[in-house]
Formats: sequence, C-alpha cells, structure tokens
Amino acid sequence: MSPSPCPRVALDAMGGDHAPETIVEGAIEAVERFGDECSVVLTGDEAAIRACDGRGALNSLGIEVVHASESVGMGESAASSARKKPDSSIGVALRLMRDNSADAVVSAGNTGAVVTAALLGLGRTKGVLRPAIATAIPTVNGGYCVLLDVGAVADAKPLNLCQFALMGRIYSHSVLDVVKPRVGLLNIGEEPEKGSDLYKQVYRLLEERTAEINFVGNVEGRDVLGGNVDVVVCDGFTGNVLLKFAESIIGVVTGTLREEIRKSPTAKLGALFMKPVFGTLKQRLSYEEVGGAPLLGVGGVVVISHGSSSAKAIRNAVRQGARMAHEGLVTKIGEEFSREQFREEATG
Repeated sequence: MSPSPCPRVALDAMGGDHAPETIVEGAIEAVERFGDECSVVLTGDEAAIRACDGRGALNSLGIEVVHASESVGMGESAASSARKKPDSSIGVALRLMRDNSADAVVSAGNTGAVVTAALLGLGRTKGVLRPAIATAIPTVNGGYCVLLDVGAVADAKPLNLCQFALMGRIYSHSVLDVVKPRVGLLNIGEEPEKGSDLYKQVYRLLEERTAEINFVGNVEGRDVLGGNVDVVVCDGFTGNVLLKFAESIIGVVTGTLREEIRKSPTAKLGALFMKPVFGTLKQRLSYEEVGGAPLLGVGGVVVISHGSSSAKAIRNAVRQGARMAHEGLVTKIGEEFSREQFREEATG
C-alpha cells in the first residue's frame, strides 16, 4: 500500500484487558487530538462498542464501526484462534487492510494471535524469513533505542537476526527520525568472541555489513538505556525477558520513592518541589508515550499494544500506526529486501 496523506487505522476494539471501553476511549482521543493525521475504524461487537460511547462521539467524529461476530481471548491458542475464528475483531481489522480499506492495524489483544493472524492474512514482506516485534525504549539522552525481536521468534537463526537488524535500522530512520541509526548486537560482552554459537555467527554476518547497516558491535544490557546505540538486536526469547524486566523497573522505582517519601516530612516537602521533575520523568519512561510495538516484516502496518494499555497508550499507538503508514515503512522494507544480496540469502 502506498503512503497515505491521512492514513486510516483499523483498531481492534475487543483486544486487551480493558476492552472495549478503554479501546473506544483511546480511539476517540486519537481522532480528537490527531484527526489531521489519521482516521479510525473500530472492529468488534458493534453493540458493545457503541454502548461505551455515552456522548455520541463516534458519530460526531466520524469513527466508523465494522462489526465482528467473534473475539480472541488473551489466553487463547494463537494457532487455533486464527483458524477457528475467521470473523474475530483482529481478523476483520487485518482483512480491511488487506482489501485496502485501512492503512494500518492496531491491537492490544493476544500477541501470538495477532502475529499469527497477520502472517496468515497479510503474508511476509518478500525476502523476509521471519517477522520481528520491535519496541522503542526511552534512553537517558531523551531518545529511543529500538529493541527487536521482543517475542515473535524465540528460536531465531543467524540470518533472522541479521534481517532484524536491517528492519530495525529502517524503522529507526523512517519513523523515529534517526539520521544514521547505530545497530548493536545484544550480548554478554563487547568482544566479538562472546556469546553462544548463534550470536557469534550473527556477529560475523553483521560485521560483513558494517558499512550498510552501521553495525557498532556487541552491546550489553546497560547500553539499551544508555543512549549509545539506536537499534539493539536479539532473539525473541531474550528480548521479551529484557523488555518485561525493563518495564518492571519503572514500577519498582516509583513505588519505592513513594514509600520513602511518605516516611519523612522533609522528603514530602522535597517531593512537592520535585513534582514537575517526577512528572517529566514518568512521561519519558512510560510505554504509553510510544503506544505499541510494530510487527516488522509482514505485508502491512501492524502495531501490537500492551494488553493493559490505557486510553492514552491506544491513542498513541493509533498515531504510531498512522505515522508508519504515512512514511511507507512496509514499502521501504520491501525495497531494501529486494536487493540482490538479501534475495539470495533469503532463498539460499
């Protein structure tokens, strides 16, 4: 699909821990705040969706509702749900994009089901062996580090990770506006000989493409937040563990601070003066600001949001999907992978 001046985002209204209420609220906020950047169509149980709209905002804002008779639960099997529920809310959203009635899809539903449905409904970008889930993690210098894969491919092969590096670089440049993204390979040390056989092989593959990918070598976990690298590549098992640990840090730190402040009158006074700083810090570190994780390597723009996403997170995920569509990210990945060297490796 070619870039659209005002992309239409299909939003899975039944996916997530707080669906459909929070999803509908997020859709309304997205159009109210970013209406000049995107439009939204909700997919799911139409009666349940409209019951969440007490003020009639869906009609007044032009948010369409496309009925889906089924939904996929957060704990359902990804493979069976894709086969047994063709009219699920995520399936209908993907069908809209496949039929060129939407430019992007956003879902806070079952991650495995979204990945499986996207592969079945959209296929892979030509030349891409396996798709990857990427997430933008805030860094100390105010930017973002793209970490991938964070859950799509737990049993990755060397070439998979090499392709993830390329897709991550394209995403960082096109969507996050990094001029020349620095790509690192997550490892247990910086030396080339560190890590398992898998990571040693990946290092060699990436090193051969240093000029093309801007590979800076092995990086460690601390570098993800350190701002010294823009893209960090790893297998889905490692990335998912690292991501969930990083997400937990924010809650632990803020909870501990709150508890310590309550213990001391002096700390309470200091906290009063520091309130604007705490607010800024919370905003910078919150996943809500990004909204979701793009599924890279499939034949369309797909953003997977956290299952417990708030309306703010959904709002920003919609904007993210629209930005990816507007920038023609899928086309750019396809063009990069159509080059001879990648075509030969993908089929060899």
